[in-house]
Amino acid sequence: MPASAHAVDDHDRRLEELVRPTGPPSASPPDRYQLVVIGGGTAGLVAAAGAAGLGARVALIERHLMGGDCLNTGCVPSKALLSAARAAASVSRAASYGVRIGEAVHVDFSAVMERMRRLRASIAPHDSVARFRELGVDVFAGTGRFAGRDRIVVTDPESGGKEYVLSFARAVICTGGRPAVPPIPGLKDVAFLTSDTVFSLTDLPPRLGIIGAGPIGCELAQCFARFGSQVILVESSHGVLPREDPDAADVVRKALIGDGVRLLCCGQNMAVRSDSGKIRLTLESHGTSCDEQVDALLVATGRAPVTEGLDLETAGIAYDETGVTVDERLRTTNPSVYAAGDICSSQRFTHAADFQARIVLRNALFRGRMRADALRIPRVVYTEPELAQVGHTHQDAADAGISIDTYTLEFADVDRSVLDGQDEGFVRIHTARGRDRIVGATIVGTAAGDLLSEITLAMNHGIGLRRIADTIHPYPTRAEAIRRIGDLYNRTRLTPRVRSLMKRWLAWTV
Repeated sequence: MPASAHAVDDHDRRLEELVRPTGPPSASPPDRYQLVVIGGGTAGLVAAAGAAGLGARVALIERHLMGGDCLNTGCVPSKALLSAARAAASVSRAASYGVRIGEAVHVDFSAVMERMRRLRASIAPHDSVARFRELGVDVFAGTGRFAGRDRIVVTDPESGGKEYVLSFARAVICTGGRPAVPPIPGLKDVAFLTSDTVFSLTDLPPRLGIIGAGPIGCELAQCFARFGSQVILVESSHGVLPREDPDAADVVRKALIGDGVRLLCCGQNMAVRSDSGKIRLTLESHGTSCDEQVDALLVATGRAPVTEGLDLETAGIAYDETGVTVDERLRTTNPSVYAAGDICSSQRFTHAADFQARIVLRNALFRGRMRADALRIPRVVYTEPELAQVGHTHQDAADAGISIDTYTLEFADVDRSVLDGQDEGFVRIHTARGRDRIVGATIVGTAAGDLLSEITLAMNHGIGLRRIADTIHPYPTRAEAIRRIGDLYNRTRLTPRVRSLMKRWLAWTV
């Protein structure tokens, strides 16, 4: 059972005032909306704002808080905590730069969490109900369910179950996802945390268990270890971040261990039970039996799409445990209904939901033919060092039968990284075999997520390594590593035959 939340404070109240819809719009619903959006997360907000800005009559239905996971329980609160953890780590390592702090670092966890809630509330106006109503969107509070192929019924529980029937020309499902809870014996009988509840903590757990070493698990494991928790990170696969380049994931693994995280990978036969007010976690890791007692347990094993209560069958919309079924243009099996974001995509990132919503607008309202499968979606794990990826990894290319050439440059060979004392990691770029066409890249190191955008831009516009090598990058910067990858590519063009021809040319002309 999920752990309970903290007492509501002024920042929470401010957040709710801004992003919790109440009641129906002031005007009665029209006979037909040109677009009805179910869900006020990133995809829903982008779709609603974009359509209203283009002149469409739009309804947006949200049953909880606008802004979705990103604002309320995801990107915003997590990055606020990560920035505090980074500050604590920087202070603790100041002596290595010749800076003497004196006293031991102490993290005031309640102040860290208060800062997070304050910053979250300060960002909330962008996703507020008032802003969207000012944009011309009819915002409805409550749950939406299909009552036919072109009708949605909105039920507002706070008004005694009053219902509104909305007819539409087009609709888009943006109900997002929720934390996935694995069938671990005993888990349902203990008070565990998820990404939906961990940001409600007010006291730092002395001992924190985390199940799942994906992006969320790794980020929060490092974060809480830097705050002072004894963290045990459990992963059923080997190492951490099983989806990523193994060499890059290993850099992150070493960083986590360096921050005091205890990793129990290849975890099997896991079970959970209550024990004198604590939580006892048992498992086998690499053939060794482990029996650990923790004060709090965070389950970070991915997310599942939210499809229940939508009555999708009534509208002729196919779905399964992975979400709503869509084609490459994000259209469901009902041609008038589209979907975007976590409800239909394996790429469960805020920026992916944003761009999918833009595709829906073009295809649904203007008969466009944009394909979601053509998007190159970068992803970042916000540990320190960060791990950023776009396109194919080496394994992805092998699975797809794509022959590649790979170029790698270590940050230990980049002057700025050495001078900053942050020289772990590397830049790795894959090109099609024998061609100057980038098909994928991995960066692991400080600010990897920011560095990756140059490569994503290059991939989107057909820019190869030769042109990157021709682009002057300021010295000393970490981005110089990308330019130097271009130099590595150019050296491969200097074949023995080309070298021989140049030698003869020079002998003749110089």
